[in-house]
Amino acid sequence: MKAAFRVLLAVFVMLAAVAHGQQPRLLIPDRTLDIIQDSGFLNVGMYKDFPPYSYEEDGEAKGVDADLGRQIAEALGVEFRPYWIIPDENLGDDLRNHIWKGHYLSKSRVADIMMRVPHDSVFKYMRDSTGEMINEQVVFVAPYQQERWQIAFDTNKLDEVNTVAKFQYHPIGVEIDTLPATYMTSSFGGRMRDQVHHYMSVAKAFEAMASGEVSAVMGMRAELEHNLKFYPDRPFKKASNGFPGISKPVWDVGIAIRHTHRALGYAVEGAVDRMIRNGEVAQLYQRHGLSFSRPGYYDAILGPEEAE
Repeated sequence: MKAAFRVLLAVFVMLAAVAHGQQPRLLIPDRTLDIIQDSGFLNVGMYKDFPPYSYEEDGEAKGVDADLGRQIAEALGVEFRPYWIIPDENLGDDLRNHIWKGHYLSKSRVADIMMRVPHDSVFKYMRDSTGEMINEQVVFVAPYQQERWQIAFDTNKLDEVNTVAKFQYHPIGVEIDTLPATYMTSSFGGRMRDQVHHYMSVAKAFEAMASGEVSAVMGMRAELEHNLKFYPDRPFKKASNGFPGISKPVWDVGIAIRHTHRALGYAVEGAVDRMIRNGEVAQLYQRHGLSFSRPGYYDAILGPEEAE
């Protein structure tokens, strides 16, 4: 009788918590550093089908983020396990679903760390319309790369790209629902809008450039470099123009953890910091045929990085 009563009481407490908008803690794995090391593995959250950063090939996790995740797991003395993330409407949703709360369809499935999140003070302290911090359940640690927007273009169509204003007269490809899509359609009073072609991915935009449908593609530098490798015999090259009016032309990329897992954050940050300082991260990017820029976070610590 007492056992049945305890079961009913536990169910009642859980239902009461849900009714008051509280997530029953026992459903969310609380994988602290000690528990991770005892378990023998690290769930590394990475975006799925996102080359050259993270993607699956023949059942194996590939990409620079996957390889860095492996090195972090090795530094912690555990096995690397990829945790694939399908992006939601925005990064805040991804952090909620995969780091601190869990998706409503699978509360017990969360990553221990999440790769490729902005390491940016503005994003860290963003507030909603009520003044509440949006990302207070997450800690951003271990900046490991500085990313940037760039343009690749066909030199048979354009001699040079020294200003984006050229795309008032020449077609350019962008990935749908990305900042380049918004920027190219709205800048200069929308005068480039009619020349902007939208594609499902940067790879598809490159296919369009190869077929002559567009003269250029805008995307993240590493994405452009990755796709340029598939067209070695085509006269495609990266441009060096700026992007006037763009909110963030360059930004640091780091790792997210749950705010209650500070010891894990310190361990991950220590491992990544060592790899930044000894050049391992730069070598990792080099092995993937990608340019590497040290995070701007280190400028105040190590001095400004030499220009490329």
